[in-house]
Amino acid sequence: MAEPAILRPGFADPVLHAQQSFRLLLEAMSRPGTLTDLTCPLEPPAPFGPATAAAALTLFDAETRIWLDETARSDDVAAFLRFHCGCPLTERPEEADFAVCLRWPEDFGLFAQGEPEYPDRSTTLLLQLDSLSGDGPFLLRGPGIAETARLGLSPCPADFAERWAANRAGFPLGIDLILTADRSFCGLPRSLTLTEA
Repeated sequence: MAEPAILRPGFADPVLHAQQSFRLLLEAMSRPGTLTDLTCPLEPPAPFGPATAAAALTLFDAETRIWLDETARSDDVAAFLRFHCGCPLTERPEEADFAVCLRWPEDFGLFAQGEPEYPDRSTTLLLQLDSLSGDGPFLLRGPGIAETARLGLSPCPADFAERWAANRAGFPLGIDLILTADRSFCGLPRSLTLTEA
């Protein structure tokens, strides 16, 4: 017999902690390459890390369709999202407003890229990694960056720079990335140019 799902608590102070997390996510997206760190206590359901769970609690609601990759799916995660966010889960990545991945997807083209009249109808990819660093092999340029910023991420596919260039080539279409690692957030909006230093 399968074990029943364990419902993990959400934010201790839902309003205050959601506001704090939203500001951290906003800073991460508006200043690409900048790492922001979750400060409120949070015990996420496995296999979510604290920052991934906080992003879900802050951004997901009954109007957002969520796709989970195989590594992000668990009964505990499903119970957590249903109870705290009320968000519908979809089996089709191209239908998702947000996709949560604990490993790199094979192709960013799996997700909605937006439409010429409605570029905001694209999927935002929430990707949980082992570690993030402000000093790494990738050089970032674009809105929100005074000159350049550096970024390191692990794990990272060998062709990430090429994948990102293809995503950037479709601008204003394409996906946005929110990267998490433990309690840290980092944003990579589709407007960003990323090259290997």
